[in-house]
Amino acid sequence: MPNQAIIIGAGPAGLAAALQLHRNNNIAITVYELRPEPTTLGGAIGLFPNGMRLVHRLGLHDEVVARGFSVADMEMHSLPNGDIAKVDISRWASQKTGFGYLRIRRKDLQSVFLDAVAKDQIPVHYNKRIVSVTESPTDVTVTFSDGSTDTADILLGCDGLHSSVRRLHVDPSIVPEYSGIAGTQSVIDCTGLPEELSTHANAFLTRTGILAMMPCSPSGDKLFWFFSRETPIPHSESGNARDGWEERRQKEVAEYKNTILKIVGEGKGKWPEALTEMVNRTDVVGFYPIFRLPLGGKYHTSRTVLLGDAAHAMQPHAGQGVSMALEDVFLLSRLLKDDQRSLEEAFAKYEAIRRPRITEIYNLAAKNGKKRKDVSPWGLWVKENMAWAAYGLYNRLGLEAWGIGQKHLVYDIDEVKI
Repeated sequence: MPNQAIIIGAGPAGLAAALQLHRNNNIAITVYELRPEPTTLGGAIGLFPNGMRLVHRLGLHDEVVARGFSVADMEMHSLPNGDIAKVDISRWASQKTGFGYLRIRRKDLQSVFLDAVAKDQIPVHYNKRIVSVTESPTDVTVTFSDGSTDTADILLGCDGLHSSVRRLHVDPSIVPEYSGIAGTQSVIDCTGLPEELSTHANAFLTRTGILAMMPCSPSGDKLFWFFSRETPIPHSESGNARDGWEERRQKEVAEYKNTILKIVGEGKGKWPEALTEMVNRTDVVGFYPIFRLPLGGKYHTSRTVLLGDAAHAMQPHAGQGVSMALEDVFLLSRLLKDDQRSLEEAFAKYEAIRRPRITEIYNLAAKNGKKRKDVSPWGLWVKENMAWAAYGLYNRLGLEAWGIGQKHLVYDIDEVKI
């Protein structure tokens, strides 16, 4: 089994892999990151019980929870017609696993992982762009754009949707595709906003997508909001495949805000004023055209393996991106502890076990993404009433006891037979 590993990518997937393989497999790790410093992009991310259980096994549960906001229910609303339903998003799964759903700013999660990596004295090198990967029967060598190289027993590509490890070496044929959905988002100070915004998760069905918001800090003083909608493929100076950037220029931010304010203005009752204030407080807008990888790409070669979005980037509409990466990490760690398997057998088993699970969540995310598509006023009325009827029946009949819609959240990768 390997003694040394190179990890490309210092996001949650790469840092979690570094921690788990260092601690559980006694592998010497070196992490390389393309960016010159830890990224602050990403707004706030969600971690469901299956991911939080693995955060706990990394020994980081308390630190992560201390920086996020726990959510059990989502209040669903209609702007013109009032409240629709309270939706249980994790309560059943939380009772089964002991772990709930957490919304946390990406930079705060990243900070917890980076602190743990530093404590374990795992080196992380920034501003390192890989240009080639060369494998031999005994090792793998990575060459960087500055001319430096590194060699180890295995290489882990944890470098996200636009993975250089995948593009240069594992599977150049797989390229990101646009989902048709884009998200506008921001994190704001919600001091003084109505209590419903700082203490609850809320979602609004609109004719042109979903507007949602939830606290993302322990005290509820930080609010993450996003507007997710069907959007023609965006063009930018970096090309169509650019998957996220921040707008700080007054003109662009104003355009995004005006679009949302126009939709909010169609509402009635207490919400338009509260949502208008929320949007008006926004001075930095993140814009995220949502790309995904086609299913069916390779996950590994003889000494290189892809984890997280580098292998199977999916739409974020199942809230499982980071959790899928954590499941990858824990399965790979288990397989690499088995001295009876060759490295290639371990990688092949990893791919075989992960594919059905990834396909299930990938398809769930795509299905949820369709709810963001444009509808007519009549179509919105139908959608709202169907949601009111379905969730009302669900709650009246106590169907939460059956775990409907949450069974994928209790999945435990450590219980899977290998």
